[in-house]
Amino acid sequence: MSELAAWPVMTGRAVRLSLRNLDALLTSFLMPVLVMLLFVYLFGGAIQTGVDYVTYAVPGILVMCASYGASLTAVAVSQDMSRGIVDRFRSMDVGGGAFLGGHVAASTVRNLASLVIVFVVAFLLGFRTEAGLAGWAAATGVLVTFVLAISSVSAVVGLLSRTPEAAGGFTFFVMFLPYPSSAFVPVHTMPTWLHGFAENQPATPIIESVRGLLLDQPVGSDPWKALAWCGGFLLVSAMLSGRLFRRRAH
Repeated sequence: MSELAAWPVMTGRAVRLSLRNLDALLTSFLMPVLVMLLFVYLFGGAIQTGVDYVTYAVPGILVMCASYGASLTAVAVSQDMSRGIVDRFRSMDVGGGAFLGGHVAASTVRNLASLVIVFVVAFLLGFRTEAGLAGWAAATGVLVTFVLAISSVSAVVGLLSRTPEAAGGFTFFVMFLPYPSSAFVPVHTMPTWLHGFAENQPATPIIESVRGLLLDQPVGSDPWKALAWCGGFLLVSAMLSGRLFRRRAH
């Protein structure tokens, strides 16, 4: 089977595996919604952001949703590597690119569905946007690029992990990353010693890009910073994944 022909086959397989894993699927769909309800109804009244808190928080929830859903790729890849199914793929001349690309593509499909659910609930809670078609397209592009980047990193983590349980630890790290950022409160309200990390970690420019694009506000250099982070993640993942796959598959 050629590499090009194997990609849609591997993607379809990974999507079916996601649908069968109902626990992980429901968690990736419901967790962001529950976090949004928690912050909007319990903490939102005490946090001043200049706009309705649900409007401020939704971009951060979207990035958290994308982070968690994409990080599950690590567990899926680790499970495949530990079950011996890769030997069968290799006997059919399915390469590492198609195998890992299928998992990344399936993660993107799964995350798009999750993001739609978050948007629907957000609108029901009062989220409003001033963005036109171009703003929506740009915000979606940033989110999809972020999902691809984190899914690719997660695939590398899955190759490095010896057990699915070890790979699962990556999900907690990725899910925590949006908290010390501008996701739920403005960075200037944080302790001074935290400002440097919060302003320069990857989640902040991604969140600020999505927020500015959806609210039709100036975004400055944030989209370029976001794309630079995502591009760096994709480049490093591409460099490592092929080598790690060959090492694990032999």
